Amino acid sequence: MLRTRAGTLRRSAGEADMKAMVIEACCDMALTPAPLVPMDLPPPVPGPGELLVKVEVCGVCHTELDEIEGRTPPPRFPVIPGHQIVGTVAASDPGCEGLAPGDAVGIAWIFHACGSCAFCRSGRENLCPAFVATGRDVNGGYAEYVTVPAAFAHRLPAGLEAASVAPMLCAGAIGYRSLELSGLADGQDMGLTGFGASAHLVLPMVRHRFPASRVFVFARSAVQRAFALELGAAWAGATEAESPVKLHAVIDTTPAWTPVVAALRNLHPGGRLVINAIGKQEADKAALLNLDYSRDLWREKEIRSVANVTRADVREFLALAAAAGIRAEVKEFPLAEANQALQELRRGQGRGAKVLRIGSAGAAGI
Repeated sequence: MLRTRAGTLRRSAGEADMKAMVIEACCDMALTPAPLVPMDLPPPVPGPGELLVKVEVCGVCHTELDEIEGRTPPPRFPVIPGHQIVGTVAASDPGCEGLAPGDAVGIAWIFHACGSCAFCRSGRENLCPAFVATGRDVNGGYAEYVTVPAAFAHRLPAGLEAASVAPMLCAGAIGYRSLELSGLADGQDMGLTGFGASAHLVLPMVRHRFPASRVFVFARSAVQRAFALELGAAWAGATEAESPVKLHAVIDTTPAWTPVVAALRNLHPGGRLVINAIGKQEADKAALLNLDYSRDLWREKEIRSVANVTRADVREFLALAAAAGIRAEVKEFPLAEANQALQELRRGQGRGAKVLRIGSAGAAGI
C-alpha cells in the first residue's frame, strides 16, 4: 500500500485504478536500466485542505536520479516520484479556498512547510526543518492523479503551454532562486556550468533582467554548447575551459565536483559561485584535491548553495516567464517510457528538459 502524507491511496466504489511509475528501492542506474516499476493503483483521496489533481504532464528532474541512486533517498518505499506537475483540479476538500475543479495548477518540489519556524517566518520556508518534498517524502506526479495541500498549489498564468510550464516549476524556479543568490548586477558577466533544464531557462532570464550582461556557458556536450549559443550566450566552451574573461558570478547545475573547481578558477575577485544541486556524486571527488587556495578561493570569492525553493520562487518565476516570453524546450515521453527519459537525462543526452505526457494517451502501455 502506498501512503500519502494525508492518508492512504484508496479506491471509492466503482473507481478505476490509475497508472503510475514507482520507486521500490534505491539502485545504481548504470546497472539497473529500468529502476521504476509500473503499477496500477487506486487514486488518492484528498485529505483536509487538499486538492486532487488530474496530472497532464510531469517534468523529469535530476532529483529523481538522486532519489533512485540514494543521494537524497525517499524516507520510505515504495513512492511515486515527480515534482514538476501540471494538471487540473479534479476534486477538493470543502475547506479549500481559491481553487476549484477545472482550474489549471502546478505542483512543485515544496509540498509543505510548517509556517511557524524562524525560517518560515522570515520568508525562507525552503529551509524549514519540517520541509516536505513532492515525489520523495510523499507521492508525486509520475501518475495520473496526485494530491496536494491547496496552499501549496500554484495557479498558472494564462498563455503558458503545459509541457513548457512543467520544467519551470523546479528547473525554472530553482534557477530563479540561484540567480537571486548570485547577486548579479546589470553589466556583470555570468557563467553557467552545465546546460540542462535549469540553465536553459536561466540564460533567457539573465538576458531579460540584465540586458547589459553577457552569459558564458560551460557544458560537456557539443549539442548543449550549440544550444546555448542559439539562445544568446556570448560564448560556450567545455566544462573545464578557461573563460575569455573573469566572471562576476557562476551558477553550477552539475552533479559533479570537477565543474566546481573549474568555475572557481574562472571567477573574478569578489565573485560568487552558486551551486544549484541537491547532491554531488562521489565519482570525481578527487577533483577537489586540485583546488588551490591562492588561485581558486582567495580574494574574497564566495560559494553559496541552493536548497529547495519557496512558493514565492515558483510564483515569481512563472509570472516572469509569462511576461518575458520565456519558454522551456522539451522532449516529451509517455509515462510508460519514464525509465528511458531518466536514462537519457543521466547520460546528458539531448537539450532542454524532458517531460512525461500523462493521461489516457501518455499512460498507455503500462
